[in-house]
Amino acid sequence: MNLRLLIKNKKAKVAVIGLGYVGLPTAVELVKTGFQVFGIDIKKQRVDLVNRGKSYIGDIDSKEVKGAITSARFKAFNTHQPLKNSDIVLICVPTPLDKYKIPDISYIISTTEAIAKYLHKGQLIILESSTYPGTTREVILPELEKTGLKVEKDFYLAHCPERLDPGNEKYKLKDVSRVVGGITKKCTQLASEFYRSFIKAQVLPLSSADAAEMTKILENTFRLVNISMINELALLCGKMGIDIWEVIEAAKTKPYGFMPFYPSPKISGHCIPLTPFFLSYRAKQYNFWTRFIELAGEINEQMPHQVITKVIWALNLKKKPVRESKILIWGVAYKKDIGDTRESAAFDIMFDLLRKGAKVNYFDPFVKEFKVDNKTLKSIKYSPAKLKNYDLVLILTDHSDSTSSPQAGFDYDEIAKNSKFVVDTRNAIKSRKHKNVFRL
Repeated sequence: MNLRLLIKNKKAKVAVIGLGYVGLPTAVELVKTGFQVFGIDIKKQRVDLVNRGKSYIGDIDSKEVKGAITSARFKAFNTHQPLKNSDIVLICVPTPLDKYKIPDISYIISTTEAIAKYLHKGQLIILESSTYPGTTREVILPELEKTGLKVEKDFYLAHCPERLDPGNEKYKLKDVSRVVGGITKKCTQLASEFYRSFIKAQVLPLSSADAAEMTKILENTFRLVNISMINELALLCGKMGIDIWEVIEAAKTKPYGFMPFYPSPKISGHCIPLTPFFLSYRAKQYNFWTRFIELAGEINEQMPHQVITKVIWALNLKKKPVRESKILIWGVAYKKDIGDTRESAAFDIMFDLLRKGAKVNYFDPFVKEFKVDNKTLKSIKYSPAKLKNYDLVLILTDHSDSTSSPQAGFDYDEIAKNSKFVVDTRNAIKSRKHKNVFRL
C-alpha cells in the first residue's frame, strides 16, 4: 500500500522524535485520530512517564496520555529502532540559541543521523522544529541522501513549523492552521495530506521548505519587534508621566490600522525571543544585517534591568536599599496560567536581586520549584497576611485571579491593599486608586 493510502486510511505508522512541548501533544493528537504512534526521546525519565500514562506537559492531561497508551496505539521508546517500522517521522527536537545568539541545531543534526540509519523507501520525514531558512534543504537532505536513497524517488522530506501556544484554551493543536513546504512538489503534497488528516484548520502548501521555515520566523519576528517597540514606549511614557496601558486601550478603539501589543518585563518563551535570531544569523551569510531584529533584541535584553531600576526607585521612597529588602516575586512562568518558565524574565531579575543582597521569595501556583543562581526556591503558600512581611511585591506574571478564575484564591486588588509597595509589570492591578502601585 502506498503512503497516500496509508495516510488516508490512518494505517501509516508515525514516529515522533522529541516528546517535549511540541512532540507529546502532537503524538497524543495523532493517536486520537487513529494513527499508530511511536514516541522517541533521549530522556529516559520522559519515556518512563509516558509509558505509565503520566504527563509532564501543562497542555496535556495525564488522562489523555493514559488514554493514548491504553489504546495500544502509542508507546514511547528511548531508542530510534522504531524508525525502521515507521512510515512517517516527525522531528520535534529543541533548537536553542547559545549565549552569543548563534543557533544550535545539533539536536536536528544528531536526529537526522539517527533517521538515516533506518531510512527506507516510501518514508516521509517532516521537520517541525523552528529553524533558519535552508535547514531542511541544506542540512537534513544531504545527510539522508548519503544513504544512497534519493528524495522523491525513494523518500520524501518537508518542513511544517509547529504553531503551539502553551496555555491557549481556544486554539488547540488541531485548531491552528499549518503551512507545509517540501523539497519537491510531491513531498509538499504528501506532507499536506498527512496534516489534513488530523488538523481541522487550514493546511497551506508552500513552494518550498525554505518558505515554510521563513514563515515561522516572520511570525515571531513580527511579535518580537512590536513588543520591543511597545516596551520602549512604555519606558518613555513612564518618564513623561503617561499611563501606557491607558494609551494602548485608547488606540484599540480605532477599527483599523492598529494591533495592540503590551509591555512585558522581557519577551519570553521558546519561540519569540529566539527564532528571529536564526534569521539574523542566516542573513549574515548573505552579507545582510537584520537591524530591526538586532535592535528589538537589544531592547528586550534591557527590560529586566529596567524592572530592577523601577524596584530600586520604589524602595528608595521608603529610604530602603535593595540589600536586605524582602521582595516577593509574583509569578515566574513566562506567561499567565501555565507552568512553563522557558526564557522567563524571572531568571534574570531574581538573579540580579539576589546578587544585590535582596531576600527573595516567589509565589506561582503553576511552578512549585524554581532554580536560579544554583539555588532551588519553592513557591510560598499565599495568604493576604503574608504580603505585609515584604517590602515590595514584584508582579512578573499576571496569572488569572479570582475575578476570572474563582479557584485562584487571590485577587489583585487584595494584593495592592495588603502590600507596602507593588511594582506591576503586567497591568494586573486594574484600579488606579492604589498609590503604592508602580507600573512598568
